[in-house]
Amino acid sequence: MKRKSILYPLATFSVVASSLTSVYACHNTTDGLPADKDEEAEKKKEISSRPNVIFIYADDIGYGDLSCNQTVKTISTPNVEKLASEGVRFTNAYSAAATSTPARYAMLTGEYAWRRPGTGIAAGNAGMIITPERYTLADMFKNAGYATAVVGKWHLGLGAETGKQDWNGLVTPNTSDLGFDYSYIMAATADRTPCVYMENGRVVGLDPSDPIEVSYNKPIAGEPTGKDNPELLTLHPSHGHNQAIVNGVSRIGYMKGGHSARWKDENIADSIVAHAIGFIENQQSGNPFFLYMGTNDIHVPRIPHARFRGKSGMGARGDALLSFDWCVGEIMKTLKRLKLDKNTIIVLSSDNGPVVDDGYKDQAVELLGNHRPWGHLRGGKYSSYEAGSRVPCILRWKGTVKPAVSDAMVSQIDWMSSFAQLLNVTLPAGAGPDSEKQLDAWLGKDKAGREYVIEQNVNNNLSIRTRDWKYIAPGKGAARYTAANIELGNSQEPQLYRLSDDEEEKVNRASEYPQVLLNLQLRLEQVKLKQ
Repeated sequence: MKRKSILYPLATFSVVASSLTSVYACHNTTDGLPADKDEEAEKKKEISSRPNVIFIYADDIGYGDLSCNQTVKTISTPNVEKLASEGVRFTNAYSAAATSTPARYAMLTGEYAWRRPGTGIAAGNAGMIITPERYTLADMFKNAGYATAVVGKWHLGLGAETGKQDWNGLVTPNTSDLGFDYSYIMAATADRTPCVYMENGRVVGLDPSDPIEVSYNKPIAGEPTGKDNPELLTLHPSHGHNQAIVNGVSRIGYMKGGHSARWKDENIADSIVAHAIGFIENQQSGNPFFLYMGTNDIHVPRIPHARFRGKSGMGARGDALLSFDWCVGEIMKTLKRLKLDKNTIIVLSSDNGPVVDDGYKDQAVELLGNHRPWGHLRGGKYSSYEAGSRVPCILRWKGTVKPAVSDAMVSQIDWMSSFAQLLNVTLPAGAGPDSEKQLDAWLGKDKAGREYVIEQNVNNNLSIRTRDWKYIAPGKGAARYTAANIELGNSQEPQLYRLSDDEEEKVNRASEYPQVLLNLQLRLEQVKLKQ
């Protein structure tokens, strides 16, 4: 049974801008008697004073993709730049993995995904990877009096068992079993079937006379595929992605039916933003809210709306970056319009590093020009090298957190414990086992942050990074993902890089510094053995 019985303090929560300290005043009650109306009112006032929290979680956006992180500007993302100018912009922020599903799993549970089997990149018909009994970040906020919602990309599975979902009814378990009061999510991800939205466990806009059928085992009779019917495609695959055709684009997985419910790719960003804003606007109870908004930009297939098309000069990938920036701006404008600007924490980051060609011929490689999605780092999505999981990250709490650029080493896996620390919430035993209390680092006060971060590549090979050094453990797998032209960092030999003067990981110093290598090997083993 999920443990949700958190006791949050019966106290007055207020934030003092000068010290960033939560001040709590205990209330006396008459022995043996229930709290009176005054005390109940005070408790409600306490909860309503807590800051709203919005996570804007980008998809496949690399460290160098946003103009706030660029020395030489190759693309303009002004809304993100404004957010960064008003908050803390981190230069050493990490997701917990170099691919989507494990990064999201770790962020929401506070547990490294490599500790749990079945947490790799999820198929479109995967059962729910976070099981209902697991305590999540949303549970923490909900038990602290927050209204909670997830809108946008999910990619953590739905239903009790892979391939057994009834997409034509209520799919359970779903996000409501993980602490979210409201959900409007993509059933899988943009390049996987079924290509429909799910609202609170049900397909949106489904016509019962046109039921959905999904298969990841074999083609569905009578349904065209990208492999056999390329003449039907408006966007062709470069590798894989040649099965069911939806909106002229072939996907991973097969699908039949549900035509009235299928999304229009160019409208995905608009739909996500509209439902995120709708959730914010509906919060009239006076209680705070937590919104996890997973954007689809810039994941493949990249089909930005006409108002962004051709505007970046870098093709569909660049245009999708402009679309993402617009999403950020719409959320910021909404908060200002509703006078929630100063009492809302916005955290913007990405699930993993960048990939240019991830399966479609959208000219992303040909039109890249001087733009470097990975910035000055080596590797990219899927990789053990720094560009795999060192990601853009900004925290803005206007009027409370001073604008700054922070070199502190921080990890998304710490969001659970750090926000629990902010709200003075005690997590139940076993919750967030790898999540550390790093609130001062996230608020820009601690300039050092974590002692180390753990990185996980697509082959589940692990690395450990301290402030000066990076050790990549020997592991199986190809050295390069040829189709996407990304170095994966896999090697049978240990790799040691002195990041203090070699952030590009050019020189393997394993043979030069055997003691440093041994120390990092032992520390990584200690982390792996931790229960």
